[in-house]
Amino acid sequence: MSMKKLTFRYAEERDTAVILRFIRELAEYEKMLDEVVATEDLLRKWIFEKKKAEVLFALEDGEEVGFALFFHNFSTFLGRAGIYLEDLYVKPEKRGMGYGEALLKKLAQTAVERGCGRLEWWCLDWNRPSIDFYLSLGAEPMEDWTVYRIAGDTLQKLAE
Repeated sequence: MSMKKLTFRYAEERDTAVILRFIRELAEYEKMLDEVVATEDLLRKWIFEKKKAEVLFALEDGEEVGFALFFHNFSTFLGRAGIYLEDLYVKPEKRGMGYGEALLKKLAQTAVERGCGRLEWWCLDWNRPSIDFYLSLGAEPMEDWTVYRIAGDTLQKLAE
């Protein structure tokens, strides 16, 4: 199946509802919808007012069909920033058309243009289609590393 006209654009504040819809659709796919507490107000505040993340849309003939939500992290070993991809999502009916790869390619170009040292992300262990896709692009699993998280009440307690 060939790609229709694919373009990219960075999200603007007026896109907040679309971003939240894509986040919810992704969470549903990941069987984690009950964990989504994000609201349009929270997204507007953190993405557009505080500028803590960016959103890149993939558009097919002008319509949003997927997105990448990312932010900068930092590697002390490399001495430079990297891009951390929090979410990559393509609408189910648009999968298998090359849009996910095109989004990652555009994100890699952004990383290179900004002088970043790397592009990284996490993937759920059960998500074999995504894992196979990432491996096909040359991504390497970081098998010697374990992700740790402190959130909610535990975060509050540690902060005291």
